[in-house]
Amino acid sequence: MPPKVVARKGLKQAQAAAKATLKGDNAHKKRVVRTSTTFHRPKTLTLSRAPKWYVNLRFICLYHRKSINHEPRLDEHKIIVHPLNTESSMKKLEENNTLTFIVDVKSNKAQIKQALKKLYEIDVVKINTLIRPDGKKKAYCKLTPDVDALDIAATKLALV
Repeated sequence: MPPKVVARKGLKQAQAAAKATLKGDNAHKKRVVRTSTTFHRPKTLTLSRAPKWYVNLRFICLYHRKSINHEPRLDEHKIIVHPLNTESSMKKLEENNTLTFIVDVKSNKAQIKQALKKLYEIDVVKINTLIRPDGKKKAYCKLTPDVDALDIAATKLALV
């Protein structure tokens, strides 16, 4: 008696499979009713960004975005272009203890001050900057009272 039950169960499965193959793959599809004139792509799976890892000798970390780091864009030699040697700058040099330089347009006062300290070992009290009509930036650098601007212009800058 048990073999007969197994045969019937197998027969039912075979009939169900035959019925499914006759219907085809689209038997369970439902028709979507669209009420909007525009199609919006359905929100499917979006994975979080996972950048590649590399193994350093001491630790594992993210990969470098650049193969090598660039040189500093503004070092002290790029910041200070040249000292200015005009009548008005010489007058400022003698009367106000102020040196005048043409500097890079992108540099700021703090960078100019640091560059002067590094290049000429000058302590600066105050820096005034302006951009000339020809597009160059001019910096008036007022020195400390204990330092003579004429002396620095003669020895380090070779102006006088």
